[in-house]
Amino acid sequence: MFSKRYGLTLFYLFEFEQNVRNTVYPYISISRISNQEKKRREIFTLFFTKKLISMKKILKLVAGIDVAQKELVVCLGRISDDLSTELFSHKTFPNTSKGFTSLVAWANKSAQKIAVEFVMEATGVYHESLAYFLAGKSLRVSIVLPNKISNYSKTLNVKTVTDKTASEAIAQFGLERKLDNWQPPKPVYKRLRQLTRERDQVLQVRTVAKNQLHAEQSEAEPNISSLERIKLHIAFLDKQEKEIMSEVRKLVTGDEEIKNLSGLLCSITGIGLLTAVIVLAETNGFDLIRNKRQLTSYTGLDVKEKQSGTSVKGKSKISKHGNRYLRKAMHLPALAAIRHDERYKAIFVRLVSKHGIKMKATVAVQRKLLEMTYTIYKSQIKYDKNYLTKKEEEREMDQQVA
Repeated sequence: MFSKRYGLTLFYLFEFEQNVRNTVYPYISISRISNQEKKRREIFTLFFTKKLISMKKILKLVAGIDVAQKELVVCLGRISDDLSTELFSHKTFPNTSKGFTSLVAWANKSAQKIAVEFVMEATGVYHESLAYFLAGKSLRVSIVLPNKISNYSKTLNVKTVTDKTASEAIAQFGLERKLDNWQPPKPVYKRLRQLTRERDQVLQVRTVAKNQLHAEQSEAEPNISSLERIKLHIAFLDKQEKEIMSEVRKLVTGDEEIKNLSGLLCSITGIGLLTAVIVLAETNGFDLIRNKRQLTSYTGLDVKEKQSGTSVKGKSKISKHGNRYLRKAMHLPALAAIRHDERYKAIFVRLVSKHGIKMKATVAVQRKLLEMTYTIYKSQIKYDKNYLTKKEEEREMDQQVA
């Protein structure tokens, strides 16, 4: 309205001080105008100046989402061209399809033509429905491990921990970090992950039942009917495990890509079909895995060290902040590799002779095996246990020729 009445022109932000002065001041200095008109123009000048000062270019807009079973607590944050961050809006939505639609509409309304990045932490399975919904709308989604958000929150010196402060921490984390976009896993990988995790739960229950059977049989006067029920329970669990494995094999043989990848991984000493399937399912076919170090960190097999000067020297250990299913799947293959592959046996012997802890050396072999799965995936060449020996022989021949 003011621009049409007074013939003003909006200018670039870099020159706003000089332009405001040159454009507005001549109108104020005009004589023979009423005091009311002067006052109106003074108010406009102040308003126009403040408006230009407050105008900042928004570089990034993030919606930090704290996911619970029944609700989504959302905080909107933005970072401006002067690198200042601001958390400017909060709202709660139900964790339902209607709530997802309302969340997207509310975020887009506040977006001001800037693409909103939705950031959430992995909360069991409660975040998956929202993640799939947002990805289906072609929106940017990032899922962060809870321990990362927890460690980041400690740096913010937040004394009160609520759903609101958690959403603020997630939004602030998304503003300060460059996060990878989450993509839904292929349906076959998701199905394999569900089956392998179900099998793991069945085996845990079966172990409990077998321990219970052993305890009952060891009593002085065992209850025959109790023993029968426990045996029937174990037989039922055995049947379930066979059905799960049959379904896993059917999925593997039905997908040419997974069939070829699992065949390559099974060439590694100690790794069978089940372990290969778990590795592929839990990593979504190594999607978003860029190097071996990232894979070991995702699995929780990365080494933690605490050293400071000469007084503080803690024992090194694995972080265990990662996918426990992958860690568990690599244990038995590592034992088999130590027995049947000279390469991994040499690693094991060297580490045991160094510190004398067999379990620590076994964990190192687990990490080496996991790294080898990624190497085989990248090279698309089957594992050769005599590879190092052949390379050494070639080197010796080259030296003799030279």
